[in-house]
Amino acid sequence: MEGVPGVNNTVPNPNHFDKSIVLDIKPLRSLKPVFPNGNQGPPFVGGPPFGPSPSESSPFFPFGGQQPTQDTPDLNQTQYTPPPSFVAPLRSYRTPSTSNGPSSSSGTKRGVGRPKGTSTLKKKEKKTVTKDPNLDTQVVKRFSADYDSGISVAEREDGNGYLVSSVLMRFDAVRRRLSQVEYGKAATAKAAGTLMSNGVRTNMKKRVGTVPGIEVGDIFFSRIEMCLVGLHMQTMAGIDYITSKVGSDEEPLATSIVSAGRYDGEAQDPESLIYSGQGGNADKNGQASDQKLERGNLALEKSLRKGNGVRVIRGEEDPASKTGKIYIYDGLYSISESWVEKGKSGCNTFKYRLVRIPGQPPAFGIWKSVQKWKEGLTTRTGLILPDLTSGAEIKPVSLVNDVDEEKGPAYFTYISSLKYSESFKLTQPTTGCSCHGSCSPGDLNCSCIRKNDGDLPYLNGVMLVSRRLVIHECGPTCPCHANCKNKVIQTGLKFRLEVFKTANRGWGLRSWDPIRAGSFVCEYAGEVKDRGNLREDQEDDEYVFDTSATSHVYNSFKWNYEPALVDEDPSDEVPEEFNLPSPLRISAKNFGNVARFMNHSCSPNVLWQPVVCEGNGESVIHIAFFAIRHIPPMAELTYDYGVSPTSEARDGSFSHGKRRCLCGSEKCRGSFG
Repeated sequence: MEGVPGVNNTVPNPNHFDKSIVLDIKPLRSLKPVFPNGNQGPPFVGGPPFGPSPSESSPFFPFGGQQPTQDTPDLNQTQYTPPPSFVAPLRSYRTPSTSNGPSSSSGTKRGVGRPKGTSTLKKKEKKTVTKDPNLDTQVVKRFSADYDSGISVAEREDGNGYLVSSVLMRFDAVRRRLSQVEYGKAATAKAAGTLMSNGVRTNMKKRVGTVPGIEVGDIFFSRIEMCLVGLHMQTMAGIDYITSKVGSDEEPLATSIVSAGRYDGEAQDPESLIYSGQGGNADKNGQASDQKLERGNLALEKSLRKGNGVRVIRGEEDPASKTGKIYIYDGLYSISESWVEKGKSGCNTFKYRLVRIPGQPPAFGIWKSVQKWKEGLTTRTGLILPDLTSGAEIKPVSLVNDVDEEKGPAYFTYISSLKYSESFKLTQPTTGCSCHGSCSPGDLNCSCIRKNDGDLPYLNGVMLVSRRLVIHECGPTCPCHANCKNKVIQTGLKFRLEVFKTANRGWGLRSWDPIRAGSFVCEYAGEVKDRGNLREDQEDDEYVFDTSATSHVYNSFKWNYEPALVDEDPSDEVPEEFNLPSPLRISAKNFGNVARFMNHSCSPNVLWQPVVCEGNGESVIHIAFFAIRHIPPMAELTYDYGVSPTSEARDGSFSHGKRRCLCGSEKCRGSFG
């Protein structure tokens, strides 16, 4: 830890706490904890992964420590960290609900979604940590008695695709939960500090070249996500590097750079990049200086001489956020030349030209192509229809075939929601809320909030926080206004989608826009069928979504946050199995929407969730699709069709819905017949 700014070299005494600091928490889930004023103690900051924040620190930068200098702390180092202190959890102040809605219970099965993490219900014992030269061992010793991350020491050093996906899903689940209880901007830092402290990370060993489990084109919505999976270890610095021994000297080599997309000439060419060096920024007196050939700049210069590949991550504006950024891993680049030129400040700036190594799949190039389609600068190759919905959706849905000569799928009528037959009976009568304005979390006078266990199930009105037995949305007859944050699936498509012809699986669905984990994609629209009135020809319907457990068995997986990671009682864990009031069978053969084109995958990137909307005195069940993980533009959207219990063929393959699996994932057991 020597030389790392803001890091104490002593182990804090875990038995010491400041009794003068008292948290005044409002009861009944006010969701706005009251923290000490300036005279009582330090401001609220995110839990730092490097140890406790100094009392004089300013809030969140990015972990509540000192503002970064050019010598940015290296998050590849793991060391003892006291568990981040949390505000009393939301459910601690919940008034018992008298509704008949689903209740939380324990006993959720853990499936293939992530490694198993466990915790004990007993109060954590305070113990003194013995100094150990192996910092990773210190973390394991400190937390192993209370929490099992499910990730071994070796797996934290070297990961794989499964571990990378698991760590990112677990991080985002915790981030969404902390954001739900209004930790605000500190939620990302607090989630990261919690996961790091508990050993939920992978690929901690720095390396030159590719990183196990990370694919070209993967996207990230914060730099800390890249730190957790070893793509780029710096939260602030744009250049990351390792130091190797060369004889008696140490020589740095660049491992990765993050291009923020705001430097001159840097952001447009998808095959090359001109990157500005670090340093030389204006000081507190507004005086800039020449950049120095040290640290990251020296590492880039050495990599130019050595010829090693450097990972390049491109930053782009998040189209769904005015201030957010999305980071695209664009693969390996080689440094072809370097020079010094005068910057706008008049001081010398290092410049490096990087060229993308051939043979890699397109990543940033796809972003630039999509941008041109949206702006009308170029025409989408293979475009058949600019909008197959004929205006039924608020966003157009393109129909594209650049594979063969087929002009489109079989005829169907596009509808944006469910269509009920006259003979079909809806579920039991019910009433909506009586709120005026927007429904608020913790408002037990709101019947819709009460049915959701006192929570708003969505974050910012767009993103699912956790899977539930069933989610209750405000319906069209609820008096709350149209942009109520408990109305998500009724507000239409949020992304620009495209129906396209696949090479071997018929028609598929993908998005021009990046999709963040938890975001609403679409619902499954079609005709709701009464099983007792089915005609024989409808039994061969390939576009049926059937929720009955006897019809399909779905692979279980863990997607929700783990209560132990947000300091909640594990017995309050929200079950992820579905519990519909009655089975639902939807046919999209004659009437449907974009969801009818989503193909099956054994490793899907989209999940389905039952959502009940109250309207006209009835509960209407919808099937809504949400993103399991971050989805890059033009990646096919897929979900698990479920396995028919009697579908095993002689070759050992299984049918999903009415078709054989051809998803190509590692979990896939068969292929189309």
